[in-house]
Amino acid sequence: MEKVKFYPVKGYIDFQKGATADIERFWEKEATKLEWFKHWDKVLEWEEPFAKWFVGGELNASYLCIDRHLYSWHKNKVALYWEDEAGNTKAYSYFQLYREVNKFASMLENLGVKKGDRVVLYLPMIPELTIAMLATVRIGAIHTVVFSGFSSQALADRINDTSAEVLIAADVGLRRGKYVPLKQIVDVALKAAPAIKKVVVIKRTSEEINMVAGRDLLYHDLIRDAEDYVEPRPMESMHPLFILYTSGTTGKPKGVVHSTGGYLVYINSTYKWVFDISDESVYWCTADVGWVTGHTSIVYAPLLHGATVLMYEGAPDYPHPDRWWEIIEKYGVTIFYTSPTAIKMFMRYGDERIKRYNLSSLKILGSVGEVINPEVWEWYYKNIGGERCPIVDTWWQTETGGIMISPVPGIELVPLKPGSATLPLPGIDAEVVDEEGKPVDTSVKGHLVIRKPWPGMLMGLYNNPERYKEAYWSKFKGLFYTGDYAIKDEDGYFWLLGRTDEVLKVAGHRLGTAEVEGAVIGAPFVAEAAVIGKPDPIKGENIIVFVILKEGYEPADELKKEIVKEVRKQIGPIATPQEIHFVDKLPKTRSGKIMRRVLKTIMMDKPLGDLSTLEDEASVEEVKAVYEDFKQMMKKKA
Repeated sequence: MEKVKFYPVKGYIDFQKGATADIERFWEKEATKLEWFKHWDKVLEWEEPFAKWFVGGELNASYLCIDRHLYSWHKNKVALYWEDEAGNTKAYSYFQLYREVNKFASMLENLGVKKGDRVVLYLPMIPELTIAMLATVRIGAIHTVVFSGFSSQALADRINDTSAEVLIAADVGLRRGKYVPLKQIVDVALKAAPAIKKVVVIKRTSEEINMVAGRDLLYHDLIRDAEDYVEPRPMESMHPLFILYTSGTTGKPKGVVHSTGGYLVYINSTYKWVFDISDESVYWCTADVGWVTGHTSIVYAPLLHGATVLMYEGAPDYPHPDRWWEIIEKYGVTIFYTSPTAIKMFMRYGDERIKRYNLSSLKILGSVGEVINPEVWEWYYKNIGGERCPIVDTWWQTETGGIMISPVPGIELVPLKPGSATLPLPGIDAEVVDEEGKPVDTSVKGHLVIRKPWPGMLMGLYNNPERYKEAYWSKFKGLFYTGDYAIKDEDGYFWLLGRTDEVLKVAGHRLGTAEVEGAVIGAPFVAEAAVIGKPDPIKGENIIVFVILKEGYEPADELKKEIVKEVRKQIGPIATPQEIHFVDKLPKTRSGKIMRRVLKTIMMDKPLGDLSTLEDEASVEEVKAVYEDFKQMMKKKA
């Protein structure tokens, strides 16, 4: 197999700087790559902190993702493959997807949905979720996708904030061989969200479900009366495309609003640069559509490019740890985009399982969602990519709409550094600054900020402009505050260090949890690690580490000593863990993020709170048992 070739970086840096120097000229050229119903009058109106992109222009997301592909050979190529963990499959050509989207749009209009109305989608990873999104924006309504792992209260909060009157739901979702009763959750939620007038239920099983007369309607009944064609409405560039609520363990979720024109222009360009995506790509992003990664990477960006999208419903290692590699081989996936958390989990199973499958179709690997440790990067590159697939380590947020910092194989394959997201994309003016907003020196940790507007940026927070200003623009004057720590090295490469609010305060020192976790994973026998801080009256916080070992290793004091040694080597004595606990599972959300909040509440003997997004309840019970054993052991020593 041919290994990746790396090319000189200077050419790309010059191009990136040129694009960033004149953002209006650059993004206007990129905007011409989409089909507009009406050309814009002005590229950018910037009244800090609010940006209006392509003012006066009109376009339609549904048309761009499906209709325009019908006038070429794309019409009968596969747009969407779907498979669940039980092996059930569906496939839609671009024409079949077009027909389903039109019928869904007609159904929405028959329910009275109009331009500007909010439609809440509470659906698992099924094709109807993609169809519902494209149908909603086809008629100018605004979709709000609520992750199907959220609780009834979380669903009610989002409904109430949008004042939505129509909800699309499924009777059940499928996870680890069990049905998740989504309609039951909806019924509880609507007791606290009375604004909903109609609930459309996509029935997936033969089981009876509660249907409220006059409110609840079956999708399969409604779709029979739907028309085969609904004209895609020309939408103003600044018309909201969707509202997506940022997740958080505390506080009211923020309703991030993205525009139609700026968002589509941005993701169309960035996905070509980062993934070199084309109409021949078979693209699999393992995220849930309920997050922005899913919005952009499973629905809008791949379909804009006429690619084939793979959608999977289920857990990554169920019914067996080989499930993902089996799928890549089966569908000939060319671009694979997943999270470091998932990669760490598979590292634990070793590489022998992977060798059973032919992964030679892969061309590009992606990482998203959190910092990727160099050891994890190397394992991913070697065992999944066969040392021939570049890894695009991407940094972005719900608020940015699309990728901001990443390698760009679609432009020029700059030298990759394991663990670094490399350089900002063209047109993105990113910097690392100190507490006064001034750029820091090379290799000095600081706050990641963006200094100029970009088309994919959020319009604001739904019905809350003051909170938008406070959250993103109040810390540093004239700078968009990302809430992440980073450093830049001598080559200008960016190294992300995790969230500023995930910080340990040890004896007056501030350490990022991601930084300490990265050091722990540096031990060759560690598969995954989670770090939290436990209050200490003298030091402020003690560092507590939870470790999952790779297969073939058993918990032992000697391994704890090796972990301490590795942390002290990589960070220093200040980061020495106070406690190290071995577990088989860590509490994670269904999207794969470690729930450090849960670990901390167990350590503090406090109520666990809302666990509706938890992937596996057994993980919580195991951590409880491990910590209880530890407390008993400490009592005996005392």
